[in-house]
Amino acid sequence: MILAIAVSCAPRDRYMTITGFAQGGTYTVKLNLNGRDGMISAKPEEIRDSVDAILKSIDMSLSGYNRKSLLSRFNEGETIVPDSLFLDIYGHAYDIYDETEGIVDVASAPLFDLWGFGFTSDSLPSSEEIERVRASSGMGRLKRDMRASLREDGTLRADGLIMDGGAALPELNYNAIAQGYSCDLVAEYLYSIGVKDMMVDIGEIFCDGLNPSRKPWTIGIDRPVDGNNRPGADLQEVFHVPAGPHGVVTSGNYRKFYVKDGRKYAHTIDPRTGYPVDHNLLSATVTAPDATLADAYATYCMVIGLEEAKEFISSSPELEACLIYDEDGEMKSWCSDGFILVTMQK
Repeated sequence: MILAIAVSCAPRDRYMTITGFAQGGTYTVKLNLNGRDGMISAKPEEIRDSVDAILKSIDMSLSGYNRKSLLSRFNEGETIVPDSLFLDIYGHAYDIYDETEGIVDVASAPLFDLWGFGFTSDSLPSSEEIERVRASSGMGRLKRDMRASLREDGTLRADGLIMDGGAALPELNYNAIAQGYSCDLVAEYLYSIGVKDMMVDIGEIFCDGLNPSRKPWTIGIDRPVDGNNRPGADLQEVFHVPAGPHGVVTSGNYRKFYVKDGRKYAHTIDPRTGYPVDHNLLSATVTAPDATLADAYATYCMVIGLEEAKEFISSSPELEACLIYDEDGEMKSWCSDGFILVTMQK
């Protein structure tokens, strides 16, 4: 964990930066120690430790990579005692499942494993395998209220969530919303201690207020080309985040894919069909009132494709987006009216 405090040029403002490791990568939290009502009372070291504790709690509850997490144990069929995070994110996930009509489905983890995008080696499944797994997975098989499925002693087993009586146990994977959800939890803590200017970057982003230059936060969008694996190294667009609290998330198919028999298979799976998507949308950057929604709707856009995503974003007043797509071998961008580009990198 690294703690640094930087002093901006603006009078009375003091920005601090916390960096560390979480969820398989690095994170950065920037905040103004001059809060809503003057200097916030929490000391920098206390803020650092609190952010670290939040991220460790998320790892122990919701990580699919931590074999000791509640999620991993639940997916193995163990009896667990769900904590508040486990219960809360399930509720968010079911809301999103309903809102996206089943397109963002955290209970489709077996489909990702079948195609080799989970924690197993890659493979090319048969149509029969795909249909079998698709039919036995999905939120549609599960009860909406996880709390109501708890036993009297507060424990939960995977079979306690099933509605259809099927033998296949549910397997959950929160990759489509977990990083955004993590950003929101850190932001919630920062708000609680009086912070007004912040950027929380845990792979996905939540920001509010102004940056150390007293301007809107500026974020780059990576060029969605195969091999561009280092965030910020090669940018396609740069934009100002709209005023107020916003989650900012980019989803794309250029970092997670594999090639088999000369064909590229994207990591974005359409749970309605059981197959990877096959269209010209390369990446979707979405801003929303919070990072959980931005995370979910960036995935949603990547599933439905360019034209449907344009229509969806244009009809959603709380959302803005930049969609980068391929047109006859040329990379192009479509941005909604409220998406404020600063410059285009060429």
